[in-house]
Amino acid sequence: MGNLFGKKKESRVTEQDKAVLQLKQQRDQLKIYQKKIGVQLEKDRATAKLALQNGNKQKAMLMLRKKKFQESLLEKTEKQLENIETMVHDLEFAQIEVQVIQGLKNGTAALKKMHQILSIENVEKIMEESQEAIEYQQEIDAILAGGLTSEDEDDVLRELDQIIKESRPEAALGDNAAAVPELPDVPTDNIVDDNKPREKVTRKEREPVAAT
Repeated sequence: MGNLFGKKKESRVTEQDKAVLQLKQQRDQLKIYQKKIGVQLEKDRATAKLALQNGNKQKAMLMLRKKKFQESLLEKTEKQLENIETMVHDLEFAQIEVQVIQGLKNGTAALKKMHQILSIENVEKIMEESQEAIEYQQEIDAILAGGLTSEDEDDVLRELDQIIKESRPEAALGDNAAAVPELPDVPTDNIVDDNKPREKVTRKEREPVAAT
């Protein structure tokens, strides 16, 4: 039935996590036991005190022996707690170290891949191609900046004239340009009105003026 709902997710709880959890549970149980012994010690001391008041010395000694034994158990419990705390601390720190080492491992692998891409040969090749591209661009800039010879400039001017001729209307007409009739030139002389009486020119006006 579980396959119907997809794949079962893998648990992220490691063996170290389980061990730390168990140690913490034992630590909590020991602390509960310590509290219980502490309460019992107070009761045994109170019972021994009451027995002495009643003149029962033997019972008082028995309760004090019991109290002493439980105190030794309490000391052992305290040592066990210290050991558990140390173990928990060491395990947690070891987990952090594992994470750090794993991170360093992943980082080293990533660096190796980058070094494969950016090998010395590839870097040198890229630098050479970049230098070639820069030099080519500099050549283009030099040409555009007027670095042509006089012959090159003449060729450029001839090509410019050719483009201008091709862009004229008669060039666009092509073979039909000859079919267009030529119009007469516009006269530049003064136009004489036949209806206006002409002024008479005297002989003196016709004769040239003698130089003095």
